[in-house]
Amino acid sequence: MPHPAGHHERRRMSAAQYFKLYVFIGLLLIGFQSVANNIWDSDSGRVIIILGVLGTWRYAWWFTHFVRSLIYAKLAYPHKRAKAEDLWASGWRPREVIYMMTTFHEKRDITEHVIRSIVQETRSVGVPARLFVGTGHFSDERLITSMINRLAPNDDIEVTFVRQNQPGKRVAIGLALRAISRSMVHKDTPVVFMDGDSILAPGCLERCLPHFHLDREMHALTTDEMGVVRGPRWMQRWIDLRFAQRHLAMQSHALSGKVLTLTGRMSVFRAEKVTRPEFVELIEKDHLTHWLWGRFRFLSGDDKSSWYVLLKDGARMMYVPDALVWTVDVVEGDPYERSIQNLLRWSGNMLRNGSRAIALGPRRVGFFIWWCIVDQRIAMWTSLCGPLAMISAGFVISPVFFSSYVLWVLSTRLLLSMFLFYYAKRVDLAFPFILYINQLAAAVVKIYILFRLPMQRWANRQDQHLNFEETLKWRLKTLFASYLTLIYVSALFFFVLVYIGVLHPPPLDFLKHLFLD
Repeated sequence: MPHPAGHHERRRMSAAQYFKLYVFIGLLLIGFQSVANNIWDSDSGRVIIILGVLGTWRYAWWFTHFVRSLIYAKLAYPHKRAKAEDLWASGWRPREVIYMMTTFHEKRDITEHVIRSIVQETRSVGVPARLFVGTGHFSDERLITSMINRLAPNDDIEVTFVRQNQPGKRVAIGLALRAISRSMVHKDTPVVFMDGDSILAPGCLERCLPHFHLDREMHALTTDEMGVVRGPRWMQRWIDLRFAQRHLAMQSHALSGKVLTLTGRMSVFRAEKVTRPEFVELIEKDHLTHWLWGRFRFLSGDDKSSWYVLLKDGARMMYVPDALVWTVDVVEGDPYERSIQNLLRWSGNMLRNGSRAIALGPRRVGFFIWWCIVDQRIAMWTSLCGPLAMISAGFVISPVFFSSYVLWVLSTRLLLSMFLFYYAKRVDLAFPFILYINQLAAAVVKIYILFRLPMQRWANRQDQHLNFEETLKWRLKTLFASYLTLIYVSALFFFVLVYIGVLHPPPLDFLKHLFLD
């Protein structure tokens, strides 16, 4: 694996990339002129209107996030950063830094990069540090011990290993947090949550830690993230696009003093919150009681659980856009299956936590963040309206709708990608295609998992599953979940067909006679 330092600075756009973009736009304009389409045809009626109305709403939402992101990056955050730099220059330091890391059979070279970054950041901060590692195997402990002894023989880094006695990352986190609680940590001590594949970029802690002293109501923050994929090139591009989206959205959310997730890859918490018994118990045993499936526990999504606790408490959160963490993904096996499993896990975590976060209400959560959570649930349905409308019109009304839809997708996804080019600092013409595929795949996966929230699989940490015993009751519930999925999707499809005029509902007078006579 190449050293992640090559990924530290987001690459700048080159003249060749601009040229490719201009060629793409030129070909798109030629397509509008030469390929049969009815996008601008008023006779197309509601088929195009549904794209226009939904599109205007979605693109206005994107633009809102973009503007809020710029306000945060150019106006709100620079003020916070200046105060943090002044505090750091004055000599302020925390009493100590605590790292809470989980690892499980990680690749040796990745672990070496992670430990080296911890040692370098600890030296940079210049205060004692304690590293609590939740492990699942002695080999991880032996490697980390040898790395610390070799890289920091005289540094004040105390290492404590906590061997988990049950499978799962949540158990490892819970045991490590209990060990931290027993160590008499000060309530304002920063606790760095990180995974065994997360590498701290130089200066990461220097940019993060002062904010805990400057804002006593801020209890957690997270940082910018860049993915390094050891796998197919298309997966690296997919991850690049996702993290560009994340960077845009996180800055927009942070303007409201909240974020939508405190990523488990690397977030920093105030010890006062994370050492409370109720916090630790929720991380270990978080669960949901569902009207169909009953009570079931969460396998993954510890970052959403920690976020929910702070959200419920009304704690302020922060995003530090100029602090960076590299995260390494090793893709083994079928990359397409891995991608689907990732979408299932991410979507499941979002849906399982979204409903209870919405239930907290806009007063406690804050209206903008609350609406962002609501919008996540709406978007999975609206994302399918355009494809359903245009494909149906193509088969029933005219094949011209097929070419119209292709031109519509290319032009609108290119427009959305323009925002992402700004954050990725490069023009990647694969972004419009990946963006469209990702939107459709995510919508389908979310709708599928909506009625199957307990169905969890996490390929990491011994390929965990959470399945019910296959009794008759379980089979009936699964069948009913499939029935609900069919009903909801059919209702969406029916609405779209009625709206575009392919189906015509019976007149109101007929319904009155049917039900009243």
